[in-house]
Amino acid sequence: MAETVDEPLETPQAKLARKLNLLLDLFEAQGSEPLTYPQISQHMAQRGTPLSRSRWAYMRSGDSSLATDAALLRNLAEFFGVDSNYLLDETNEVPDLVDAQLQLLRTMREARVRNFAARQLQGISPETLVQLRKVIDERLGGGGHDGRS
Repeated sequence: MAETVDEPLETPQAKLARKLNLLLDLFEAQGSEPLTYPQISQHMAQRGTPLSRSRWAYMRSGDSSLATDAALLRNLAEFFGVDSNYLLDETNEVPDLVDAQLQLLRTMREARVRNFAARQLQGISPETLVQLRKVIDERLGGGGHDGRS
């Protein structure tokens, strides 16, 4: 019973929502501005699968019936540059490319925090900076195991 405590609790709608929101985050993490509904809607309409604002919102929140329109899901996958099975197969987990991009996103966020702190903390002693870095690493889950002090 304890083997998959969290898995049964996630509905297919919630799983699809998680995947869509992950793709949106990854798009932004690759250096782009956040995607807007009109950009996504235009792409879907051009491919013959119109997407209403309310349906998009429900799909992203996981609060509606499962989107089963295979053409829409294929076009969304194409828009984000992932294999269509990622959105079509509700048992499918995060593909290797998305997993690698998530690791990159985490690293980029950590670097932004460190860079911001370094810019804001001019004139502070090196010892204090080392202590602050350790706290940031602990908060971000990095643990400071990158070989630098």
